[in-house]
Order: sequence, then C-alpha cells, then structure tokens
Amino acid sequence: MYQNFATTARPEQGPPRLAKLRERMAAEGLNGWIVPRGDTWRGENVRARDERLAWLTGFTGSAGFAAILADKAGVFIDGRYKIQIKSQVAPEFTPVDWPATKLADWLISELPEGGTVGYDAWLHTPEEIRELHDRLHPKGIGLKPCDNLVDAIWEDRPAPPPAPFIAWPKEFAGKSHAEKRAEIAAMLKREGQRCAVLTLPDSIAWLLNIRGDDVPCTPVPLSFAILDETGRCELFCPRGKADGLRDHLGPDVDVLDIDAFLGALGQLVGPVRVDPKSAPSIIETTLKGWETEIAEAEDPCILPKARKNAAEIEGARQAHLRDGAAVCRFLHWLDAEASRLADEPSHKLTEIGVVTALEGFRHETNELRGISFETISGAGEHGAITHYRVTEDTDRDVRMGELLLVDSGGQYLDGTTDITRTIAIGAPPADAADCYTRVLQGMIALSRARFPKGLAGRDLDALARFPLWTAGLDYDHGTGHGVGAYLSVHEGPQRISKGSESKIEPGMILSNEPGYYREGHFGIRIENLIVTREAPALFGADDREMYDFETLTFVPLERRLIVAEMLSPAERDWIDAYHATTLDKIAPRLDGAALDWLKAACAPL
Repeated sequence: MYQNFATTARPEQGPPRLAKLRERMAAEGLNGWIVPRGDTWRGENVRARDERLAWLTGFTGSAGFAAILADKAGVFIDGRYKIQIKSQVAPEFTPVDWPATKLADWLISELPEGGTVGYDAWLHTPEEIRELHDRLHPKGIGLKPCDNLVDAIWEDRPAPPPAPFIAWPKEFAGKSHAEKRAEIAAMLKREGQRCAVLTLPDSIAWLLNIRGDDVPCTPVPLSFAILDETGRCELFCPRGKADGLRDHLGPDVDVLDIDAFLGALGQLVGPVRVDPKSAPSIIETTLKGWETEIAEAEDPCILPKARKNAAEIEGARQAHLRDGAAVCRFLHWLDAEASRLADEPSHKLTEIGVVTALEGFRHETNELRGISFETISGAGEHGAITHYRVTEDTDRDVRMGELLLVDSGGQYLDGTTDITRTIAIGAPPADAADCYTRVLQGMIALSRARFPKGLAGRDLDALARFPLWTAGLDYDHGTGHGVGAYLSVHEGPQRISKGSESKIEPGMILSNEPGYYREGHFGIRIENLIVTREAPALFGADDREMYDFETLTFVPLERRLIVAEMLSPAERDWIDAYHATTLDKIAPRLDGAALDWLKAACAPL
C-alpha cells in the first residue's frame, strides 16, 4: 500500500510538547514562535521530519500554521478544516479563522508592545517576513530569526528518505532539459538578470527533467539550483542523490552538496533573480550580506511548467484513460459490495476497505508509481470533512442509506490524475440528490465554458457555484487547482477560485470540482480534470481569441443521484455525450462484468 492509516498525531500529545516549546521560547527571550505547515521547499506534501505543525498541535491539514505565545496558541486554518480541527487539537490550542484573521492582526491583539516573535528563516519567504515586519514594527513588536525551536525539542525526529533522483524521459517531457535551460536562460538575459536561484522542487524537476521520492505522493527532488544566463546550472542536493544522473544531466549541469548552497550564493554576480513569494528568506538575507544585487521576480519556471506542451498533454490523456479504467473497475466492485450490504446483514465494508480496494485496482495497471495524494474515503458525515483522512482510529463502516465520497488520484510516468466521485449506497439521504444535481450542474457549466483570452480563475469560479447559489448553498474551497505532469497534483499558478488572478492559458491542466457539504450528514464533490485549449471559431471568425476546456477524466457519473427534471436540455445533452465518450474510450480496457457495468452506467438518461 502507498497509503497508510496510522494516526500520526493525537490531541493529548500537544500540551506537553507545547510546554516544552514555551520553555525554549523563554530561554531565547521570545514572546512568540511561528510554526508553519510548509517546509523549506514550500510543498503541500512534506517529509515526516518536517511535519512540525502536526507534531506540535495534532492538526494534519495540508494548509495552515500556528502562532505560539506564552499564554495562547493559535492554529490558523481555512474553511476546509473547520470540522477536521475540532477532533485533532487539544483545548490548549485555539482555532483561528484564516485568512479572515491575519497573523499580524492576531499578534498585535495578543502581544504587548516590546514583544519579540521568533521564526525559522528557512521556512518563511521574504514577502511574508516583510509583510509581518511592516505591520508589527509600528506596534513595537519585533521579529527575530532563530534556529528552529520545534526541531530542538523533537527528540525522535524521523530521518530524511534515502531514495535517489531519477531521470524523466523526454518522450513524456516533450523537451530536453538543455532546451528548457536555454529557454529560461534567454528569459533571464532579456530581463537583464545574470542568474536565477531556484528553490521550488517542482520547478527544478521540470527544468532538469528529473523526479524524486523525497516526499509522499509528489515525485519531486528536494534540492536547490542556480541557473545562469548562459544556461549552465548548479544542482544542490544531499550527497549521493544524483549519482545516477551524471549522463542524463551532462556537462552543463554541476551537482554539488546541498550544504554548499548558502556559500555558493556569495559567489554570484547580480542581478540575481529570487522569487520573494517562494524562496526562503535566508536567501535574501545571505545575498544582502554579500551586497549582491537582487532582482525580485516570479520563479521563471512556473509559467512554462504550467503551460503543458503536446507531449505532456498526450501523456495526461493516456494516464487518465488508464486510471479511468481502474476507477471504473473499482466502482463496479463498489456496486457489488453495496448489493451485499443490502442482502447480507453480516457483510461489512469500511472506509479503509474502500481505499485499499481502489489502490489495488490502480496497482493492477502495472504502471502505478504512487498515489497523487492520500485517498479521501468519507462515508456519511465524514464526507462533509473536505480533506478527511481515514485512519485506524476514525475508520467506520459504510452503511446503506448514505453517501460515500471518494477523492483519489494516481501518479504515472506519463501523467498525474485526480478524480472525485460521490456514490449513493442504497437509497440516498433526504435532499442529497437535489444537492448532487446542483453540484453536477456547476461542474457541467465549467466544462462547457467558452471564454475570452485574458480571463483569470476568479472570472470563471462563479460558473460552478451559480446552481448552488440559487438554492442558498455554497462551498468553502476553490473550484479548481492546477495539476502537474507526473508532478504536483496541486500546481500553481493556475487556479479557479474567487481570489485567483492568474490568467488561464492554453496547456494549463486544472481540476473542475464543485461540492456541497452538510456537516454531520453528508458531503458531495464531483471532480474531473480539464485542459485549456484554443477554442475553434463558432461562426466564421470570432471577434476575439477564445479558449475552452478539453475534459481528460472519463468515469461515469452517479446516475442514482441525478434528478433529471432539474436539468436543462443542454445539460442532459452534455451528460449523455460525456457518457457516450466514456463508453467509447474506456470500454476497450474492460471486459466481463465490469464492461457490462460500464455499459449500464453510460446509458443515456
């Protein structure tokens, strides 16, 4: 199993650890200490040794942070985790609604004038520290970089994973790393920059066509890189990690020990490009110490990586067909299990059993490299926890008369998948079909979207929410996130959400996943992946350049939850066309009872 179900943190572990941290704070003369969820590399998935927030507080969400004071401990979480945090942290920790409540505002309200807040300069960006300083300094509150205080009290901190980096074949990448380095070097030269410091592992993975196994679910190599205006590159990684890549990297990429990274910054001639939104603030401090000119700008690999080329898009198509067939086999199995639950009172199906079965069907493809995130298998009230993680402690039976939400994905050499389906186990609960249909209508609206060049994710977000809004309903997460090519299942800068200002461009892969969650009862989410493309002209020539989406995910929708009378003719036509295409693409990959199930699931409404 790629997924384990161990409980990694418990509420009762938090208070004694909190007390030890406060002792260290007092010894350092600090009134506060910031504990981020992320690591040095800003990834959503982090190594076990970097799970500082979960180790201290018990909260295991993928976003958030804590601010520890002498008499208060705030855990800042967004709307996705309002339910989850209630069961994960001890009363000594206070949940704080973020981003509605800003860290600086909270610190100002809780700290006296003259207080000092400590932070680890490897774990915060220059932009974060500047914003905090600008708010706190006028109030007489100072910031102080320190060695990490959580690490100092974490006695059994896990070791880093030893797995080496690997080369990613050009047939999937579409370009050699020499071509990519030349492309980014030309960008640096145009903008008058001598080199760029790269700290995001997915950017380095994309640039050098390499992958790693350093963090769960995301095949990135934890490393740093410096690319100069000629295209030469220095890769800084733990000793031995890149030993097998000498031939792949070639003579224009030097491999150096990661401990030499800060020292190498002192040898750079500016302007040096640094991303203030993602680089550790210690990089800026080090360069300033050498009086090196800094050019603050976005990581130069982010947009080229997001705009998938033809080979990457074709790889995504193939990965989704393979993955779609596995999910269809799983849904056929799940239907049979539901029938047994109805007919055999002694039969049991659990949330963990669902996860185990789904991963097994993906394994049977013989091409699965890993899961792209921990599978969400939420039955009944657990489905209303947006990022629910089933553990041995929380696992429960799947029962008749409830909904089961399954959000999962796979990592394949040719692509990364992410799909959510909500399934009725027996007769659905009251209102569930109505809510499901509204969520589906929103998903269809975004799938059918046709929009002018230049729009951002915030301009499209309302399309998916409108059917819910008309009934006074909504959801507390974005509608879509970017997805990488055998990389991060959550990739920026592209998003479809109320706050996303990044333009949607051809080649960008996004999720399309509206939802609805009724706390204590059920959760609904439907998710397909889509890729942006140039839209064909409708009548002759359009008066402006238009984009639309190609759907990548092909798995039947839950017919038992669709209220056909609520649908417009165009929505019915879209569903029937989607199911016909699903049957055409997936049927050759199935046989026997699974194929019969697919034919029935894809029949016209």
